[in-house]
Amino acid sequence: MIIDFHTHAFNPKIAQRAMETLTQKSGLEPYTDGTLNSLVNRMDEWGVNVSVMLSIATKPTQQTVINDWAAQVDKSNERIIAFGSVHPNAADCLDEVLRIKRLGLHGIKLHPDFQGFMADDPSLDELYDLLEQIGLPLILHSGFDFSSPNLLHCTPFRAANLIKKHPKLKAIFAHLGANYCWEEVLELLAGADGEVYFDTAYTLDCPDELMAEIIRRHGADRILLGSDCPWESTQKIIEKLLRLDLTDDELEKILGKNAEQLLF
Repeated sequence: MIIDFHTHAFNPKIAQRAMETLTQKSGLEPYTDGTLNSLVNRMDEWGVNVSVMLSIATKPTQQTVINDWAAQVDKSNERIIAFGSVHPNAADCLDEVLRIKRLGLHGIKLHPDFQGFMADDPSLDELYDLLEQIGLPLILHSGFDFSSPNLLHCTPFRAANLIKKHPKLKAIFAHLGANYCWEEVLELLAGADGEVYFDTAYTLDCPDELMAEIIRRHGADRILLGSDCPWESTQKIIEKLLRLDLTDDELEKILGKNAEQLLF
């Protein structure tokens, strides 16, 4: 079972516009057109059994519509596991977390850079407390993002602060702990106590030896396969993992077993 824990697709009403905007801002060549069908076609091509689809509410007014669509996708496609999203500035943010749980969505995605908050800001404590209480996993964009190149909102230092304050939080830090901050991840975050996971989304630029060292220090049982499709290929990420001289057991955990245990 191969599970890609970090993919994106958009509501067909906005997919074309969203992809045009993101492609222009990032300068990246996408692997899909942003639609669910295009994602599933790539999954077939790359041998992926299941993908976790992540959505982001970039405005407080978006969260309800985004979560309704995510729930619809989750119920209608057995190969897609959908996460919801909330915006920390929404007046009904905490109520929406509870609604996400009732909708049957499997976790929450936050993007500190797109949503404009520091990952360890005390204003988020009530939200993190609630996620701890109800056991809903949280995946955070971590490290560099093209939308905020000069101000990183979730550094390894801030991630470490967050999990110290919220030790029971099921926290997934995307991009191997923090995109393009991998030396700091190794020093400050790898090996942290608790249900702290890293995914491998968009990590082709991480040197192989450094990636292997982060995995060893953190433990292969807390690493999740992720691509960041449509911005990266799951196949290429798997090929990178195969170069790292991991054991068969470690590979099995990373490619899907860890995700199964976390989600089901």
